[in-house]
Amino acid sequence: MPREKGKGRDVIAQNRRARHDYHIDDTYEAGLALTGTEVKSLRAGRASLIDGYALVKDGEVWLQNVHIPLYTKGTWTNHEPRRPRKLLLHREEIAKLIGKTQEQGRTLVPLSLYFRDGKAKVEIALARGKRTYDKRRDIAAREAQRDMERALRRRR
Repeated sequence: MPREKGKGRDVIAQNRRARHDYHIDDTYEAGLALTGTEVKSLRAGRASLIDGYALVKDGEVWLQNVHIPLYTKGTWTNHEPRRPRKLLLHREEIAKLIGKTQEQGRTLVPLSLYFRDGKAKVEIALARGKRTYDKRRDIAAREAQRDMERALRRRR
C-alpha cells in the first residue's frame, strides 16, 4: 500500500557520531521553531547535526550549532545557517531535562532530524560522554559479533 504524501517519518539528517561518543540514557522528540527558508532547505534534504547540542536556558530548550544551509532560491529573507533554534517540548519534559542536565557529565545531543506528518522534528538524547576505553570496548564487541556471524555463515 503506498504511503500518503506527508505521512510517516522522512529522515533528513542523522548524527551517527553521537552514538559512538556518548552513552544514550533517554531520548525525546521535540518540534522545531523554524523560518520559511529553513523548512524549504530541510525539504531539499540538507542539514548537518555533527557539532550540534541542546541547552536549557530560562526554562526553554535551544538547539545550538546545527547547520541548515541557506536556501538556494531564497532572497533577502534567507536565514542564518547556524542560528540557535527553539525546541518545542512540554513543560514537564523541560522540567525533567533541567534536573537531569545539571547532573555531572550529562548533555543533550541531537540524534536525528526528520519530518513526521509534515512537521519538522528532532530527536534529542540525554547522554553521558564515553571515555576512550569505553569506545574501544564497544568497537571490540562489535568486531567480535561480526566475526561470529561470519563464522556461522561459513559453516552453513
